[in-house]
Amino acid sequence: MISLFGAGEMGEALLAGLVRSGHAPEEILVVEPRAERAEELKWKYGVTAVAPRHAAEAADTVLIVVRPQHVAELLDEIAPHLGPDCLVVSAAAGIPSRFVERRLGGERPVIRVMPNTPVLVESGMSVISPGRHTTEEHLRRARHLLSPVGRVILLDEECQDAATALSGSAPAYFFYVIENMIKAGNELGVPEEAARDMVLQAAEGAVAMIRGTGEPPGALRESVTSPGGTTQAAVTTLVDEGVGRAVREAVEAAARRSRELGERYAGEPGTGPDA
Repeated sequence: MISLFGAGEMGEALLAGLVRSGHAPEEILVVEPRAERAEELKWKYGVTAVAPRHAAEAADTVLIVVRPQHVAELLDEIAPHLGPDCLVVSAAAGIPSRFVERRLGGERPVIRVMPNTPVLVESGMSVISPGRHTTEEHLRRARHLLSPVGRVILLDEECQDAATALSGSAPAYFFYVIENMIKAGNELGVPEEAARDMVLQAAEGAVAMIRGTGEPPGALRESVTSPGGTTQAAVTTLVDEGVGRAVREAVEAAARRSRELGERYAGEPGTGPDA
């Protein structure tokens, strides 16, 4: 039995992935205190919403997809009711696995995961890190749970704050760039729909070239930047405006915030290399 704690946007995306991958709805319990939302999930996926205690008692795998400020209270509530072999997969931003382990007590298998919002369209990235009592079998189960909504990679937990910045928050960076490219097209007289299609195809093509050629992004950029040409004019402007530096600072700010969340809500230092 899989018990999902948290049925927001990310929680529902993971729920949908579980159902699509062949998990029977009767094998999934959802903790959702809002009656209207619980009824919506039952209608869409056939799952049952239950109280936290019942979800904990019945589960062999628990997925925690709640805001970090609610994690401590939730763990305290379910700790007495979890079986000793229950796998706990936590997607709470910034919360270290050692905090979850300590709060639950015993040698509990815990896996920390950072998914990102493209899991909604089955194109997500989930970065998983094992806790102290996690085995290869536990990692296999976690991959099986998360792979229906995108790619899954394994990293040491000390990289999780960086993973939050590079993957968890990253779609917003690209949305921002795409948004402003479309606006620039509008200002140049291109209809919005046409500008959107051109920009999205350019983004998809750029990713396909990086994956397909195996070349570093910098090398590909140089290969399409002819001296004195239009691309050089654009890239020079980006360099002069400090866009590269701003991107790096944005990633660092997201990683720093992930560490701060761990310190604030888990009451212990972050997991980054400079924590």
